[in-house]
Amino acid sequence: MARKRKQPEITDENEIDKIASSIHKRNIKLKKISLTEKQLALLKIIFDKESSIIFISGPAGTSKTYVAIYGALQLYNMNNDRGITYVRTIAESGEKSLGALPGEMAEKINPYMMPMNEKLDELLIPGQASMVKEKEIVKGMPVNYLRGASWINEIVIADESQNFTFKELTTLMTRLGRGSKLIICGDPMQSDINGKSGFADMYSLFNDDQSKEKGIHTFHFGPEDIKRSEILKYVISKIQKKDK
Repeated sequence: MARKRKQPEITDENEIDKIASSIHKRNIKLKKISLTEKQLALLKIIFDKESSIIFISGPAGTSKTYVAIYGALQLYNMNNDRGITYVRTIAESGEKSLGALPGEMAEKINPYMMPMNEKLDELLIPGQASMVKEKEIVKGMPVNYLRGASWINEIVIADESQNFTFKELTTLMTRLGRGSKLIICGDPMQSDINGKSGFADMYSLFNDDQSKEKGIHTFHFGPEDIKRSEILKYVISKIQKKDK
């Protein structure tokens, strides 16, 4: 009669952690994509262990959200202990209550998750986007619900941040805890909150070498970086000339 193989003894908590991670390790399968040198430079900052907050400024079509989400998914693959939170405001005004929308918080934010959902479909191989949503690897949160939150080991993407007031950006940045990374995307040309946007001021405040040494980076895309279409490149350049 064959003897049962003796199971190895677990001698410390580190061994338990190793076993747990081997059981729960989940790789999100991404499509192969091509990135420009500028996009790769941004990705390098996102992957840098010393970077905690990254401001990304630029006009529509420059892949701000695309690169931010791609970076977040890759960071998740590197460390499954991290979750991904996608923060947005309602389009009309960052100060406006979401109380009129039906349902719980997840249902309230759902209409504003469309850019994230589109990027997941773009970046992931078929079937992976639905898995990511089902397993709640990516969660949505309205900026209006941030007070009292505390992020530990979280990758946070704040999208359309030109629609956040300075006060809301302050609340957002002060939620950041140990092991977390915050990516703040904004297009100063497209604010919908009647001159109350705090994005440009907050970007300028941290656009210096001292902030960079502390792990807070600013990154700018210009009209020349627009990838969506040539006509958009022309439209943006004309508008920017008018505003000068």
